Amino acid sequence: MLNLRNVAVIAHVDHGKTTLTDQLLYQSGMFRTEELDKLAGGQHNLIMDTGDLERERGITITAKNCAITYVSPVTNETYKINLIDTPGHADFGGEVERVLKMADGCLLVVDSFEGPMPQTRFVLDKALKHGLRPLVVINKIDKPNARPDDVVNEVFDLLVELGAPDEALEFTTIYASAKEGWAVADHTEKSETLQPLFDAIIEHVPGPAETGPSTDPLQMSVTTLAYSDYVGRIAIGRVFAGSIKTGQPVTVIHRDDTREIQRVVQLLTFDGLGRVETKQINAGDIGAVVGLDPIDIGDTIACPEAPKALPIVQIDEPTLTMTFRVNDSPFCGREGKFVTSRQIWDRLQKELQSNVAMRVARNESGEAFAVSGRGLMHLGVLIETMRREGYELAVGKPEVILKEVDGKKHEPIELLAVDCPTECQADVLSLVSNRRAEIVKLDAKSGTNDYVHIEFTIPARGLIGLRTRMLTATQGRAIMHHTLLRYEPVRGDIPKRQAGVMISTEAGSVAPYSLDRLYDRGIFFVDPGDAVYEGQVVGEHCKEGDIVANVTTNKKHSNVRASGSDDATRVRPARRMSLEACLEYIEYDELVECTPESIRMRKRMLKESDRKREGRKGK
Repeated sequence: MLNLRNVAVIAHVDHGKTTLTDQLLYQSGMFRTEELDKLAGGQHNLIMDTGDLERERGITITAKNCAITYVSPVTNETYKINLIDTPGHADFGGEVERVLKMADGCLLVVDSFEGPMPQTRFVLDKALKHGLRPLVVINKIDKPNARPDDVVNEVFDLLVELGAPDEALEFTTIYASAKEGWAVADHTEKSETLQPLFDAIIEHVPGPAETGPSTDPLQMSVTTLAYSDYVGRIAIGRVFAGSIKTGQPVTVIHRDDTREIQRVVQLLTFDGLGRVETKQINAGDIGAVVGLDPIDIGDTIACPEAPKALPIVQIDEPTLTMTFRVNDSPFCGREGKFVTSRQIWDRLQKELQSNVAMRVARNESGEAFAVSGRGLMHLGVLIETMRREGYELAVGKPEVILKEVDGKKHEPIELLAVDCPTECQADVLSLVSNRRAEIVKLDAKSGTNDYVHIEFTIPARGLIGLRTRMLTATQGRAIMHHTLLRYEPVRGDIPKRQAGVMISTEAGSVAPYSLDRLYDRGIFFVDPGDAVYEGQVVGEHCKEGDIVANVTTNKKHSNVRASGSDDATRVRPARRMSLEACLEYIEYDELVECTPESIRMRKRMLKESDRKREGRKGK
């Protein structure tokens, strides 16, 4: 019988779960340090963050599997620990929901200063619903402002609030510094390694209910899909009953209960950071199956003689939707390889195979697509990925998805937590109260003298554009996080963007002379020399209402000069907007043009005469 431990690492964003997983790999003894450093791309990157976007943003976007072989110094037995690293950001909660089914226990990582945050509540609630007992890891214990005792009490209070069973309330606590690579059972002690955490996993995380070879009918749940150019789709999941062998026929039970018999070509199990070929995967273990196609996340692989489907994991519905459409600007096709609606549709269908929290639907014309997800970052990561793959597209303003309950419209309400300096408290309250938020909790951050912790319930539409304004109002010192709480009747209108925009009237290159003439009109999003077209948003007007401006006019080359006319031109530095910032900024009559090299904002109707005609229709 194989000594197995299937463990999911869950936490709020930036509480250190990926760093902890990396350190467990470093100290497992399975690799040379140089190997892991090379895989991590240097000491400042993390091994488990494999994607370019993950390393650039410093967050985990997709759940990943690895396996550690650990020899207990107490019993001298060998254990295989399957670790599942999960995202911490609320927008990628779908990744957490689909992989928790593979685990028998979880490491709940909590920051020793911040304590439980909104996403901690979300992932812990999902783990409890799967029957997982948490092993609590109080991380960043080496912080000068750490408050471990208070954080442990807050975790206990959160478990009680979530209705955790008695055995979960008697959780074991490990104190660690994932960055330094040590852990202890008592925070007053010191350690040099993570061995106390390894031992706690072996002792307190239960093994699978069934392990080893079995005569029971095969049942394997597919929770992840990988792809290889050589073998096609690779289904990853856990064997819950029986065993699966290379070459055997199996019945694939799809989510819609349709069934088809296929044959297993190859089996792989996780070993360290990679996968190794095996002839058989037994109950309780996690592995990959090659040769099954079609197959999707949520399908069950069963034996042909007595096929029985496993329960399908229910994923929370999306809360935000955006319109994706073909880029029809004058610069279309200059930078991208994939520009047609068919190519965009095919790419979105491919995304649906692995992104279980996303939904895609065509509009009536078939030229635009409604793409729904968990939040702005969830959709923003998809757009950024498509840009880097060579796609060109235009996207509209994000809108929340409303539900109708008892004949009334209900909207998603989020739990928003803000930690800010005491002197910024009034600015935060003023900013959030304008967005139909209600205060739930306000108190001083325990263990500190100058920080306050505020919790709000706020409509999801009130969060669009809030982060940028929050950072500006608090000089970048506020920390805010949110997660979906419930649906409530629509709370009322939320103020739109106060300032208008400046719209280019001509196509050409931006001239410094034109920016100098418009210096007092507002802030520009373009620099001298940038190419612009008619209808492109080139700046923010300092007052309400949009204005048109010609930013391509150069100075006339004549001999007539007025006094002071040759003074140096004044060009204010351009405000460079990220993709998410542009999505938050635009209004319903505007689009964000996304190409592999550029991100531009534009009006839906490029010509001023068309916009005026449409405005008269609205009246």
